[in-house]
Amino acid sequence: MTKIRIGNGYDIHQLVSDRALILGGIKIPHELGLLGHSDADVLTHAIMDAMLGALSLGDIGHYFPPSDPQWAGANSLVLLNQVHQLIRDRGWQVGNIDSVVVAERPKLKPHINNMRDKIAAVLELEPNQIGIKATTNEKLGPVGREEGICAYAVVLLVASE
Repeated sequence: MTKIRIGNGYDIHQLVSDRALILGGIKIPHELGLLGHSDADVLTHAIMDAMLGALSLGDIGHYFPPSDPQWAGANSLVLLNQVHQLIRDRGWQVGNIDSVVVAERPKLKPHINNMRDKIAAVLELEPNQIGIKATTNEKLGPVGREEGICAYAVVLLVASE
């Protein structure tokens, strides 16, 4: 019987001026960016938390604490690569990822393929193993008021043969 594990992740960051908007490792043109200790890439952070959660390894704050200056401004794809190595070292590999980014603006559809390709390259996956969807919050709550952007992710891990 194939061993599988499922994890879910969530992240939200505040939108502010004078920051780049990075989602899925892609710099997206927008007048606001996400505030955070690293590059604040909510999509990549949600995926990392899902990967870690599938193996009961805690969350990204445990491995990359915001109190540690070495992670200031860190590229989240570099962090994703480290999380990927953690799960591989424990005998697991990613089967697939499904995720959704929630943002009122900017429109993300034109960037989804690039995000998927960047994440696939880091995780050594085929792009069709990564689902990324974008939606709005219908102007409800902090995301709907354009105060922030959030992301949800579910990851299936499969035991390596």
